[in-house]
Amino acid sequence: MAKKNNNSEKVLKTIGDLDSEIDLTSKAISVILAAGHGKRIKSETSKMLHKIWGVPTVLRVANVVAEGLDNRNEIIVVGMKGDEVAREIGKRPSTAFVCQKEQKGTGHALQVALEALKGKQYEGDIYVFPGDMGLITAEAVRKFKEEFEKSSFDMMVLTALYKGKAEDNYYGRVIREPGNNSGKVMEVIEYKDILGLEGIYTVNFNDRRYEFTRNELLNIKEFNSGVYAFKGDKLRKHIKELTADNIQGEFYLPELISIFNRYGLLVGASSTLDHTVVLAFNIKSVWKDMGAIARNRVYDKLKNIITIENREDFFVADEVVERILELDRKEGTLDIVIGKGVYLHKGVRLNRGVCIEKNSVLYGNIELDKNVTIGESVSLSTYPHQTMKIGPGSEILKGDIVKGDVKIGKKCRIESSVNITGSDHYPTRIGNHVTIKGTSYIYGSFIEDDVSIEHSVIKNKRVRKRLKENGSVLPVRYYLPQPEGIESIEEL
Repeated sequence: MAKKNNNSEKVLKTIGDLDSEIDLTSKAISVILAAGHGKRIKSETSKMLHKIWGVPTVLRVANVVAEGLDNRNEIIVVGMKGDEVAREIGKRPSTAFVCQKEQKGTGHALQVALEALKGKQYEGDIYVFPGDMGLITAEAVRKFKEEFEKSSFDMMVLTALYKGKAEDNYYGRVIREPGNNSGKVMEVIEYKDILGLEGIYTVNFNDRRYEFTRNELLNIKEFNSGVYAFKGDKLRKHIKELTADNIQGEFYLPELISIFNRYGLLVGASSTLDHTVVLAFNIKSVWKDMGAIARNRVYDKLKNIITIENREDFFVADEVVERILELDRKEGTLDIVIGKGVYLHKGVRLNRGVCIEKNSVLYGNIELDKNVTIGESVSLSTYPHQTMKIGPGSEILKGDIVKGDVKIGKKCRIESSVNITGSDHYPTRIGNHVTIKGTSYIYGSFIEDDVSIEHSVIKNKRVRKRLKENGSVLPVRYYLPQPEGIESIEEL
């Protein structure tokens, strides 16, 4: 019990430090549900911190929702490992954090979220999104918002149509009112409840009685995504009427549909044509499938702009994708090639004619000028505050490692087995038309134009351009520092 209390105190302290004031004059507030245990994911890492295309799912949802609603007003509900989740999101304007100390269902999570508005005057709309819905897009959120705002509904559910077999659809089915008023939602019935049915299922709605067989319910393709929109005043008035009258003893959001209908309020649904935007995950296999969908989206965006040699094995961060699209709009033909297994971190900037061969990793703030070639299995990396620049026409060949504050000029050739490092105190600067080859290590040094270095270790040195009598540049070969600790070495 003491450990649990300590964890709660840790979460509360963290979210207290990160909390920001909600803008109560805003027309919308979004609630991100990020408190789930994620036990079925079987990982020490919170489900909310599992990455979808390089970004933790909860952060991806929070960013996309803010963009789609055109509003940064967000309440993030955290729970298990909530301090880690909150730190990942960080301190943001108009973003409040609340802690759901006991996970008692999605309805309870929303009740906890609304505590952040207790005693405050707020008259706008409230949107609810699961934090594990890492494929949702700003476009889908924007469309959902527009449909809700132009409707007369007091509550709206975002739905999609299931593409597979009915028996494989584990989502809650959306039961709409039959006939001309099919825009109205009468109820959502969970898959497990359908399986347990014996006989006819009855729904009373608007003084009418509707009957459904078990098979009819199973074959409803429209499913509940877990995304909702509410008129804020109606939600705050009726949220307390949720009950825990179920086997789990938890409070669930779909019950609000029945509650709203009971009071004569209008409940509708908006169905997205792309069911992948509302996918969420509880198990590793689904999470991996979502990652594959995200990769395919990126491939489809880039496939006719650059060459990606293997659509199943590459990573290009969203920020890099957007830069490539912008470069395409400005310059047209790009002739960029991305090899199999290449990883491009969000800080990477490409240019026309860049070729990155297979299994190379570029991580950090790395700027590649025009016609740069990065060979196979090369590693380029920087710390967040550093920048690496590779000049036009330069080549960094197979297996090389370049790290830190390094700037390489134009038309340089860094052959295989070379390691180059630049630190904050000792940056490395390499001029134009420089060749470095053999097993060489360069650290914190300045190398002038046209120099050739072979099989050398050069640390904190300036390598000047010296000319021979015939006018050619004097090469540097086999330069090694004075050995240290030589007295510790002896013959066998």
